[in-house]
Amino acid sequence: MAAPGPGEYFSVGSHVSCLTCLGQQLQGEVVAFDYQSKMLTLKCSPSSGKANLSDMMLVNLNYVSDVDVISDRSHSPPPLASLNISKLASRARSEKEDKLSQAYAMSAGVSLEGQHLFHTIHKTIKDCKWQEKNILVMEDVVIAPPYQVDNCKGQEGSALCHVRKIVEKHFRDVESQKLSERPLPPQPTQREAPAVSS
Repeated sequence: MAAPGPGEYFSVGSHVSCLTCLGQQLQGEVVAFDYQSKMLTLKCSPSSGKANLSDMMLVNLNYVSDVDVISDRSHSPPPLASLNISKLASRARSEKEDKLSQAYAMSAGVSLEGQHLFHTIHKTIKDCKWQEKNILVMEDVVIAPPYQVDNCKGQEGSALCHVRKIVEKHFRDVESQKLSERPLPPQPTQREAPAVSS
């Protein structure tokens, strides 16, 4: 069967097999189907191999050459799980603040190194924001350009010490990543090795 035509749809709970235009075979249980966008959501066997997990695949049926219904649903689909709207709103607000912070840093002309350091600190300490070109952590520690350990200023104490350790580790990690990406110089072969005269 090709992608669904007018009036055709996939039942939630059905098991289907799809062949993409790239020759990839997908198989799983239909979780959702949107006729207008021709998007099919499949719950597939986990690629991690863990039995209690599933992979969710969004399949654009415009790029599928063949769809076969392996088995139609045998029972009514389970009720939808209730959503914690306040938690979702909080997460959306947090993500929006993060994106606005990134946009601010870019528009303020903050260096790429400063932006990366901010992101690293923010993963550990959420109370982190931009104050012009400075990074303000926990309203207590200020990191000024060029964003090195020596540029961490604040009242001596555990907060300043913790932020300095994060900055040190960040730059150690950046340096080790640069070293691992650097290609090794070519090794001379036996034919190229200079002859040693005795």
